Amino acid sequence: MTPKDFKTWRKGVMRMSQKEAAEALGLKRRVVQYYEKGERDGDSLEIPKSVRLACFALAQGVTDYHGPGQVPEGAPPDPAAGSQPAPDEIAGSKKRKKAAKVRRKAAGTPDGGAGGDGAGGPDTEAAD
Repeated sequence: MTPKDFKTWRKGVMRMSQKEAAEALGLKRRVVQYYEKGERDGDSLEIPKSVRLACFALAQGVTDYHGPGQVPEGAPPDPAAGSQPAPDEIAGSKKRKKAAKVRRKAAGTPDGGAGGDGAGGPDTEAAD
């Protein structure tokens, strides 16, 4: 988010004063001014990710968040909010493990090793 984007968010999207934006974001008014200018005391200033995400949340109507499974304040209830991710979205899901096993088997490495390299394992045989 550029300083120009931040100012557009505040004035155009949210129609807030600097004071109102500072209160909504939990910042001092002077910090809002720094973000809009893009610098502080002559040094370049990046808008932190937490502030960028807070700007997005406020633009969506979310004014507070109490954790998963709770309806964010200011936002309409969303039946999908707080639901569990689909099994294929979980890093350690059975589907992902099975896919990894299929890839290893196709590569000839049942244990994830190099396979057939003489390092031991079920398909290693002594050469005559």
